[in-house]
Amino acid sequence: MSAHPTPVTFEHLRDGLGIGVAEPRLSWQLPDGFTAQDGYEIELAREGIITRTGRIPGAQQVMVPWPGQPLVSRERVVVRVRVWTEEASGASAWSEASSVEAGLLEAADWSAVPVGAAWSEDPDSDRRPARVRKNFDLTAPTVRARLYITAHGLYEAEINGHRIGNDSLSPGWTVYGDRLRYYTYDVTSHLAQGANTIGAWLGDGWYRGRIGFDGGSRNLYGTDQSLIAQLEVTHDDGSTTVIATDPTWQAAASPILFSSLYDGETFDGRLYDRSWSTPHGAPSGKWEPVATGSRDTSTLIAPKGPPVRCTQQLHPLTVTAMGSGRYVLDFGQNLVGRLRITVDGPADTTLTMRHAEVLQDGELATRPLRQAAATDTYILDDSGEQSWEPRFTLHGFRYAEISGWPGELTGDRVVAQVHHTDMVRTGWFECSDPLINRLHENVQWSMRGNFVDIPTDCPQRDERLGWTGDLQVFAPTASFLYDCVGMLDSWLDDVKVEQLPDGTIPWYVPVIPGAPMWTPIQPGAAWGDVAALTPWVLYQRSGDLELLRRHFPMGRAWVDLMAGLAGPSRLWDTGFQLGDWLDPTAPPEDPSATRTDRHLIATAYFAWSTRHLAWSARELGYEDVAQQYTVVADEVAEAFRNRYVHADGHMTSDSPTAYCVALAFGLLDDPDLRQFAGDRLAELVLLDDARIATGFVGTPLICDALTNTGHIDVAYQLLTQTACPSWLYTVTMGATTIWERWDSLRPDGTLNPGGMTSFNHYALGAVADWLHRVVGGIAPAAPGFRTITYRPRPGGGITWARTRHDTPYGTAALSWELAEDRLVATVTVPAGCTGIVELPGQERITVTAGNHIIDHPVSEGCAA
Repeated sequence: MSAHPTPVTFEHLRDGLGIGVAEPRLSWQLPDGFTAQDGYEIELAREGIITRTGRIPGAQQVMVPWPGQPLVSRERVVVRVRVWTEEASGASAWSEASSVEAGLLEAADWSAVPVGAAWSEDPDSDRRPARVRKNFDLTAPTVRARLYITAHGLYEAEINGHRIGNDSLSPGWTVYGDRLRYYTYDVTSHLAQGANTIGAWLGDGWYRGRIGFDGGSRNLYGTDQSLIAQLEVTHDDGSTTVIATDPTWQAAASPILFSSLYDGETFDGRLYDRSWSTPHGAPSGKWEPVATGSRDTSTLIAPKGPPVRCTQQLHPLTVTAMGSGRYVLDFGQNLVGRLRITVDGPADTTLTMRHAEVLQDGELATRPLRQAAATDTYILDDSGEQSWEPRFTLHGFRYAEISGWPGELTGDRVVAQVHHTDMVRTGWFECSDPLINRLHENVQWSMRGNFVDIPTDCPQRDERLGWTGDLQVFAPTASFLYDCVGMLDSWLDDVKVEQLPDGTIPWYVPVIPGAPMWTPIQPGAAWGDVAALTPWVLYQRSGDLELLRRHFPMGRAWVDLMAGLAGPSRLWDTGFQLGDWLDPTAPPEDPSATRTDRHLIATAYFAWSTRHLAWSARELGYEDVAQQYTVVADEVAEAFRNRYVHADGHMTSDSPTAYCVALAFGLLDDPDLRQFAGDRLAELVLLDDARIATGFVGTPLICDALTNTGHIDVAYQLLTQTACPSWLYTVTMGATTIWERWDSLRPDGTLNPGGMTSFNHYALGAVADWLHRVVGGIAPAAPGFRTITYRPRPGGGITWARTRHDTPYGTAALSWELAEDRLVATVTVPAGCTGIVELPGQERITVTAGNHIIDHPVSEGCAA
């Protein structure tokens, strides 16, 4: 066959350079037009020696085990695959070659030590960042060069005047004491025979910068700001040169006078010598020997996902002159990033850039930022036209104010650089309702703005933490929209590190000092359940069984903790809980004062996580363990019914969220009881005029709870409601991201007075998962989408919808349209997958890979 599979990929990475595992798993997709694989062969080329596996029978093509000897540090292997399919008698053509190269896999591979400024600093102050550099000579031509690099703080590296890489805020945020990520760069083309210079900008970042509430804390991981770098050069004669951070490096104060993730960055262009990282002449400034530190190199880890990058640029829609060189810019989209300016003005001119998500009376509304200044400052030098953007900060904003601009500011002189973890987009949805389309776009933008190395709650104020509950409810939506498995797998590794010995999962990870509400750490339902629920979601979306296996002990420890707290009663009815956080009836000053019994929610989650743990154990082949936790889950469900469900079917908390968890978590075993709960839920929704009456816990569940009990019409009424509180209310108020509160901006245009008033919080956007599965109709029916359900449920006046998801096997898509008295659906099934199609009023049918058009009369239950 002339057709060939896609190039092999490794683990959950787009690029195999610097991989951190010795036996990386392989994935590929079948050639277009083919339905199923029944065999494959893998070829490995290492140091000129080619080995092949021979034909291996089977359909496995995702996360295929490494077929050869384990990689050793720095080893590079070229991999190809060919397949046998049902459509052809012979093998396909070989895939295009893919390269995988190990990073530094052993602690002993590192000779670098942390280096930074040696001058004295006040650890309680805003310290001026440093730069570090080293000159070196290469006496022979270079054939290969790799830079392995990380920092205590943040870094940007340069070699011979050229920026290395295009990532931002590296090495990101992990639990640094246990896990410090390093990156690998191919720098072969940046080196010359003879004189060379390597240097790096440094920033405080999360390592020692101000992080947290109420003024935050500094020096959470250390007081030093240091670079750890190892440049390894291979010459044409086979010899090697290693340039590692050591006492021979030099440090100098940076032109960055101040840098903070919350507060912004100040840069003095008059102090910037553009040749500082080149070997040509002595750089300006006082360069002196570095201070050296120590690092346990066994804690240095390679990345599992992509870094943060600039992924888009937006020019302002409007530039409004406010007088005296002050301008307000509207970029038309609430985003996360920073400004890049191009300016020409007199030396010593100072430009000040402030940021905010909303305006009040035409001015920036900065109160929601709390104690985050979100202000960048640039002082011009005398070089004429110059471009600048900050290096070590990001802001959440739609609006920016620039003061001190020389002359007239026009929109072509400023661009907003959008930053987030550079995940591949994998999910799309649109329908005939433009408000719902904007809602979906808002969900996508909120995910982008908050997936910044870790999944944060918000990107703008003095917080930006990895709240476990937010991610737990949003993971199904996130893993449909973007390939975030590698990133979240890495974050879950940190969740495990931060898990307490008794099994408690912190409210947010990494852990930082918090207010008394969060410290000391206490177990909390919905938040701690990320340990058992999210690995299952990622397994279902990716098919990565080993991910489920590695995180299983963490989930088991969490479930065992809940079992201990509940005791023989199987009711978790003691201790502090957040409950249905941000229920719209809760007062602004107390978001946990909700209408649903918090311990009802805690017991429901106890049952749900235990059930998931049993399912996980069964998938992993732990049959005895699966049976053990199935029994526990059944006992908790029975205890839940006995305590929280009256004999007539009413819940003790007669609230929408109470019925949501009972239904969505399978806690009502009697069909009549389930139907009563669904009917009562629908009744409560309509009594509230189909406005939202749920918080963090109930909101992701309510549309499914209604749909699955025969009330999809009520679910659509909730979805299409535009009065406050509702999803579309925020859209009608001009939202371009998901808000933290349903009324972050009130109908009269005033800001919610609560101290938590973010305009970019993804959690309440978890409804997008229902849009994808129910309105759009696509859901996994087997791990990794090997079997896919196509089951659209039209309603709400929607006359067409189009949904697409790039699964591990290829693109799955469904478009449907109501035309007069017929529904026409086009189903796309990826090669190697099976589709189960169930259109309204029709029998379920099974289809193979390819495109299928299905046209049938509209049934009564399908009326839009």
